Amino acid sequence: MSDLSGADWHKSTRSGGNGGDCVEVAVNLPGVVAVRDSKDRDRAMLTFSPGEWRSFLAGVRDGEFDRLH
Repeated sequence: MSDLSGADWHKSTRSGGNGGDCVEVAVNLPGVVAVRDSKDRDRAMLTFSPGEWRSFLAGVRDGEFDRLH
């Protein structure tokens, strides 16, 4: 398990204050990207390698996870 005590958490600027589903991401830790639920910060966090995180973001940008209508 990575030491996440120095994580600098950021929430998307697209997240509103309406209590919706939001996540926070910390990218300042060496060799790890951490993700947590902004409404329940004490629960377990997900961690990814920087390469895994880049692949995920590329998939989001390419619409890989868009719902089909």
